[in-house]
Amino acid sequence: MISSATTTAGNGALSAGREAVPYDAKQFDWPLAYDAEKFLHQRVTTFLGQNSFARRLSDRMLQETGTDFFEWIDHLVLSPDDEEPLREAGFTRDEEAETPHGEVVFHHPRATLPRVFLRAGQRQNPAVIALRPEHVADFVARHNLSAEIEGAPCSRYRRVLVAEENDTRLEAVERQSYRGFVPAPLKPGQLEAIVKVRELWKTRRRVFSQDAEGFKVATRLLDQSIPLVGRDLTCQIFFEEERAHWQTRNRAARIQKFRQDQLGLGWGNHDHHTFRSSREHFVDLIEFLLKLGFEKRERYYAGAEAGWGAQISEQPVVGIVVFADVDLMPDETQIDFSSHRLAPAPKLGTVGLWIGLHGESFLDAGMHHLEARFDYQLLRDQLKQEGINTMNPFSNFEFLRQAFTEGERWPVGRERADRLLNAKLITPEQHAKFISEGAIGSHLENLQRHGGFKGFNQKSVSVVITATDPRKSHFQPA
Repeated sequence: MISSATTTAGNGALSAGREAVPYDAKQFDWPLAYDAEKFLHQRVTTFLGQNSFARRLSDRMLQETGTDFFEWIDHLVLSPDDEEPLREAGFTRDEEAETPHGEVVFHHPRATLPRVFLRAGQRQNPAVIALRPEHVADFVARHNLSAEIEGAPCSRYRRVLVAEENDTRLEAVERQSYRGFVPAPLKPGQLEAIVKVRELWKTRRRVFSQDAEGFKVATRLLDQSIPLVGRDLTCQIFFEEERAHWQTRNRAARIQKFRQDQLGLGWGNHDHHTFRSSREHFVDLIEFLLKLGFEKRERYYAGAEAGWGAQISEQPVVGIVVFADVDLMPDETQIDFSSHRLAPAPKLGTVGLWIGLHGESFLDAGMHHLEARFDYQLLRDQLKQEGINTMNPFSNFEFLRQAFTEGERWPVGRERADRLLNAKLITPEQHAKFISEGAIGSHLENLQRHGGFKGFNQKSVSVVITATDPRKSHFQPA
């Protein structure tokens, strides 16, 4: 199997966003959980046979958004009789999941699979499937539902009955940085605090004469936000705004978001967020993420092969994954570049050139791409009908398929281009071309996972990083 990852969730190895043990790449050799996935798919198929609303919605998700019903599932409610097969398939108890009456919740700590809530006395198995759109109010509005949403707006856990049929219940839930299953009212002043923090990040300045000042300003906002709403909710709000900013700069993102919004889904199918960083500020980016509660996962050392490195991090409560890229020199492949500051480099790799042309992902440039989970072939065909081409897949395995949409071409400011030329980091010909034609900025990434595979393919990522180098003028459509 070609893989590159194992989990930090539930193994006690990491705490408060810091590595408690020396980094070990073997820790992140992710398995394929086909038995676990097959077990859940069988239960979902049974449910769809009993609930016609869910079955129609599943069909609409495929045909109208290119997404798979399974990828939207937050949890299933199964019979306690399923505990043994769940354990045999690799599921373990989720000890941190709060439940109304002490019910047992199972999760697969080494796979991207929905959780399972065990409840006795149900006539059907599954008795409930709960979907997780980004916002339940949008889901209710788009499907003309009459049921009242349980849980106050902006509270930690909201739930609504979508359809009840043949002793099965389709529900939709919304989570605000909460892994449990118990709604709770907002505390006095909490709503005002949430509104304030959302506004802080929505209005955050992104353009500065010195990038270092931009990182300082963002850190000050973080120090304001966490006392108001907590670390985890601050993280959720921050990434909602990052997606919104990226979306303004990517046509494929706007079209796909519109398609998903027609079913009230939002970006609830996000897989990971990718930031490109300069060597100078890579540690600043990682330290910011650690303060948001991220834990370091796999770290790629591909400097000698492709001139880049990446630190993957995960926020276990909110469920956000960040893929952070940086240029690396060949002799830097054995250091922890996520905590050791890198010296200025004599040349620019793909990532460094992108930063030089567009700026830091963390600031004005925005994310390089958002990767979300789709039915790979369907989305490719559907976006083509919208005039959006897709590059050749850079992972094309049974368990992992990935491809970028054609990159959004951004204008390049003369000041940035002149700076690169004067430093002899680009040629006069490249300078003229960037000024006149711009350079590729951002993408939407089409991803399909099977077997609950949670990792990435390092060699394939190297290929696509090289293929999207701003010095290259063409891409290969699929």
